[in-house]
Amino acid sequence: MIYSCKGSDDYQPIDAEKVPVQIVKDVSITQSEKGSATMRMKAPTMKRYSYVKDSVQVGYEYYPDGFNVFAYTEAGELETKITAKEAKHVTTVGQESWSVFGDVVIINYIKGEQMESDTIYWNQEEKKIYTNCYVKLSSEQGMMQGYGMESDEMARNAIIKRPFDSYSVMQDSTHFYMDSVNFIGPLMQRF
Repeated sequence: MIYSCKGSDDYQPIDAEKVPVQIVKDVSITQSEKGSATMRMKAPTMKRYSYVKDSVQVGYEYYPDGFNVFAYTEAGELETKITAKEAKHVTTVGQESWSVFGDVVIINYIKGEQMESDTIYWNQEEKKIYTNCYVKLSSEQGMMQGYGMESDEMARNAIIKRPFDSYSVMQDSTHFYMDSVNFIGPLMQRF
């Protein structure tokens, strides 16, 4: 409710669905298991919304300026990076899911693959990512594109539902792919 000291009885109620209950700048979240980081997330801005609609408590975080997510293997290696222009994390009773929008790029450094789409959904309970939108998947082996995709949450096993105009690159069998993100270099010899 907004109230004025001028004696006017005109006021506009605040719409809880449109006004965040919390705004956080420079968000940095680390999720760990057994003392090792499993996921890190960074975002310039997070807006938290919480309200009751049709007798159900609704809560979600909205990242209007985009975010970066880094997912790690059990050995602590950076495996997957997700970037997007916007994201929404819904935490309604019985539901927890992520929706990311706008120039979504998912890179799996260990496999050397990159996936691009406009919208990706992440179901944390089922541990999968999916979309019905256009998807482009590229790697050293070639490029696939199509509509609709489903994969595990680390983007290890992506399946494009309706592929079209894809190609592969024939390579020499001695070709070697190196994960340059997790490479620490050769060990120095001791004299």
